Amino acid sequence: MNKITIVVVGKIKEKFWQTAIEEYAKRLKPYAVLNFVEIKAESFSNQNKKQAQIIENQSLIKVLEKYNNQNIYLLAEAGQEFDSLKFAKFIENKSELVLVIGGALGWAEEIKQKYPQSISLSQLTMPHEMARVVLLEQIYRAVSISKGKEYHY
Repeated sequence: MNKITIVVVGKIKEKFWQTAIEEYAKRLKPYAVLNFVEIKAESFSNQNKKQAQIIENQSLIKVLEKYNNQNIYLLAEAGQEFDSLKFAKFIENKSELVLVIGGALGWAEEIKQKYPQSISLSQLTMPHEMARVVLLEQIYRAVSISKGKEYHY
């Protein structure tokens, strides 16, 4: 059974995102141990964007230091892209996996250098709440493929 930790900057604000996240977490329960870690999103203005980004990224680094670097993947538009079948193989080959969704300000250079492995859900930018739902759906699709379930056609 896979152990998957999803580390995110920011909280879920809308009930409909929370409902979708709970649904996919429920579907994944027989196949993976999910752990969610939320990091506080920093308030920012045009004058302090860089400072807020650095604070968020330093908070992330403190959390990520508990995990094996080989298993940590930042989610980023420029990350490694997969189709569903390749993502299923990727997930299947990882007993532990840490997937990190950044905040509105993205990744500071320090964190990209410290954790160079990245995965792309899309080249498009999306809100972190939507990224969580898309990520969970893709994880569910991947384990369904690996288990031979009729979900992916």
